[in-house]
Amino acid sequence: MYLADYHVHSSCSPDGHVTMADMARTGIERGLSEICFTDHVEPIVWGTGTPRTGEYDWAALRAQYDEAVRLYGDRITLRLGMELGEAYLDFPIADHLADTAPGLDFVIGSVHMFRDEDGCTDLFYVDSDRDDAYYHHVIDAYLTEMLSLAKWGRFSVLGHLTLPVRCINEIRGKDIPFRPHMAQVEEILRILIGKGVGIECNTNRGHTPLPDAEILTLYRRLGGEIITLGSDAHTADYLGCAIAERQELLRSCGFRYFTTFQKGKPDFRPL
Repeated sequence: MYLADYHVHSSCSPDGHVTMADMARTGIERGLSEICFTDHVEPIVWGTGTPRTGEYDWAALRAQYDEAVRLYGDRITLRLGMELGEAYLDFPIADHLADTAPGLDFVIGSVHMFRDEDGCTDLFYVDSDRDDAYYHHVIDAYLTEMLSLAKWGRFSVLGHLTLPVRCINEIRGKDIPFRPHMAQVEEILRILIGKGVGIECNTNRGHTPLPDAEILTLYRRLGGEIITLGSDAHTADYLGCAIAERQELLRSCGFRYFTTFQKGKPDFRPL
């Protein structure tokens, strides 16, 4: 079984804790075939809605990657990507980041924040003491940003499409269904497919996959083919978590292959 984890953070991310070399070594120990490093790159100051000033330190990112390849590249395939988050907050800066990135293999486009009367709020910090209507508002606001991101489309796959499931239900202990928002989800999927952009099946560290089987099946039925698998590991503990199990999930949803990338081009791997 070819096991590829395409959502991995290193210490190059503000919330990462492990070097790329250490992640690569752990990947070998766990029998992974391929890792793509996707550290956070954003057009804003981390954790805020304030626009970024100055250039991103691509040299530091590349240095870690080159060291990992030097040490372990003969035993595991290593790719370099980024998770380009919150592009919708400043598309001109996001365009500049995409234009200046040094020959990356892969880009995840993602949303972690939503806009409301209080400004930008990270989903991770969503209020835990509100009624169901509020949480549906949060999901609607999140998907509105996802739609804007999909229309922009300068990425390989859209990451964790149903992230509010993790932040509202799993972390806050709620039980808010995503199904009332399926019309928005379908619109996003149709736009992505039309642009030749894929989606990620985020294994969510072994919890509810993001998105779940219902949305994965819808994506496939609409003609979606490009799909990656990623653990979203920020520590070595979760590297490769549930990748094999989610391959089985993709197969049950009608997929015959999953996707890896090299120099921005998809490679289709049989399931």
